[in-house]
Amino acid sequence: MKTTKLVMLVMTIAVALFILIPNLSWAEDGAATFKAKCAMCHGADAAGKPAMKAPSLISDEAKKKSDADLTKAVAETAKHPAGVKGLSADDTKAVVAYIRTLQK
Repeated sequence: MKTTKLVMLVMTIAVALFILIPNLSWAEDGAATFKAKCAMCHGADAAGKPAMKAPSLISDEAKKKSDADLTKAVAETAKHPAGVKGLSADDTKAVVAYIRTLQK
């Protein structure tokens, strides 16, 4: 009985790591992209810059948005400069993953 529980625990940890490790790399890639393309308007901490009308990405409102909503906002916001609008789907996903790390 104890062996079964131990095996289940090990399997659960292995699956969790399998899921989380790729997401950590997304966040690392997203951090570099965020710093290069987003921080100038949204701030290094993503708190936003009201004078520029750049919204906070760590507000309660932003936290409530789904990943799909944030992805759409990154890709489709008309006020974003061309460099942001032209991000690949993978880069956009990485930026969203990084923003989620800042929201905690």
